[in-house]
Amino acid sequence: MKTSDFFYDLPKELIAQHPTEKRDNSRLMVIDRNCGEIKHRHFYDIVDELKKGDCLVLNNTRVLPARIYGVKENTGAHVEFLLLVNKGDDVWEVIAGPGKRAKTGARFSFGEKLSCEVTDVLENGNRLVRFEYEGNFYAILDEVGQMPLPPYITEKLEDQSRYQTVYSKKLGSAAAPTAGLHFTNELLQKISEKGVRIAYVTLHVGLGTFRPVKVSEISEHTMHSEHYWLPKETADIINETKKNGGRVIAVGTTSCRTLESVASFNGKIEESEGWTDIFIYPGYEFKCIDGLITNFHLPESTLIMLVSAFCGYENTMNFYKTAVKERYRFFSFGDACFIV
Repeated sequence: MKTSDFFYDLPKELIAQHPTEKRDNSRLMVIDRNCGEIKHRHFYDIVDELKKGDCLVLNNTRVLPARIYGVKENTGAHVEFLLLVNKGDDVWEVIAGPGKRAKTGARFSFGEKLSCEVTDVLENGNRLVRFEYEGNFYAILDEVGQMPLPPYITEKLEDQSRYQTVYSKKLGSAAAPTAGLHFTNELLQKISEKGVRIAYVTLHVGLGTFRPVKVSEISEHTMHSEHYWLPKETADIINETKKNGGRVIAVGTTSCRTLESVASFNGKIEESEGWTDIFIYPGYEFKCIDGLITNFHLPESTLIMLVSAFCGYENTMNFYKTAVKERYRFFSFGDACFIV
């Protein structure tokens, strides 16, 4: 299939710039992937769409406030760093802008508690920097850093906690697993009281999730790699759910990619940790999930390709067309869909 097959026309005003006032007040489109039937609901109605014996799998990664602004020592020139990967020993791979100010040996300070030196310039243009600080690095980052919002969100986020899920726990993401942003603690409690099991995986979302597909044939696209962890407790819950005839429902494409990676690598769901660059597009045979909760994704993105693999290409392009017609809100702070 071609990348252009996954294009749809999206009016700019449908790109959500802010989250809804209450997390679970966003709209919810429910799609039956077998017949293509569509229902229009609100996210708090998800309780009615779930069944006793189902299992929800949530990604508990936590977004780093990874965008930091500083000045170059000696010259005072301003610089922006975006932290990408922790390489260990206080060395991080970062995107620096303007790059010309961040040559090897250049030093920068980010307030009084944090400074760094550029130790290497990589082939892709990213930098390796070694940070120096007193105290806890992540506590300092909470003070000086800002959320690395996607490029299509151009307005300031007043409450940075709204770009974290209420169950976020494991620091390490460069972007939020946005399907989970709709859940409140109260909603999760109602879901649990209905007899739905809740399990957690961790996949640290990389900025590659926003990288456009630049090849015309999707099979030629190379996926970015992301670190995941599926604990034994989660594996046991999923296997029990399957054994008892319940549905395993992935909350977000990140949870989906984690589950399908483990099932593909190991032939079954079991405790697992590693890196995955799995690319799911039409023709892929799903090995674990029975349902998917996700937001509405960018045209020609790997995420809409994953959705098409699960829901069917015709169904997917049809419900996206419907979402535009019905004025749903799109992307990270937008509305959600539940595909079963």
